Amino acid sequence: MQDEHTATLLDYYTRHQASTQWRAFLTALAEEFETQLETAQLRELMSRIGVRFADAHPPGPCATLDDLASFFNATWSSLDWGFVHLVEQEEYLAIAHFCAPLAAFGEPAARWTPAFLEGAYRQWLHELGASALALHQVDTDERHALEFRLAKAA
Repeated sequence: MQDEHTATLLDYYTRHQASTQWRAFLTALAEEFETQLETAQLRELMSRIGVRFADAHPPGPCATLDDLASFFNATWSSLDWGFVHLVEQEEYLAIAHFCAPLAAFGEPAARWTPAFLEGAYRQWLHELGASALALHQVDTDERHALEFRLAKAA
């Protein structure tokens, strides 16, 4: 559980992380996208963009979860895109991505913009040999993190 000061700092960081020059543009872009496409189509589009991103930033050898976390964090840190915690559970691997600058697209876009990360993570994990497993975003109460889970396909 976050204390009040931590939550305030994360709120501030989330609001100011994306460059001012891009916020109005990205919000307008998101609004136009939403007039042309349904949420499922927007999620698919963002997922495909995530795959392209992952292809442009291929992982090196990742023999352990620590290697994987290091790769994810080095990639996102180099772009000021937040950080990742990996948590191995009995039934799945949780990928918690904190402080992604997706809020720059505006609040309504929060339904579909995380699919960018989902597509990137899915592509990287596929390249590393986890193609038999399924990755999907899950809703959590944590407003500063997006969670994705890698598990056996249903």
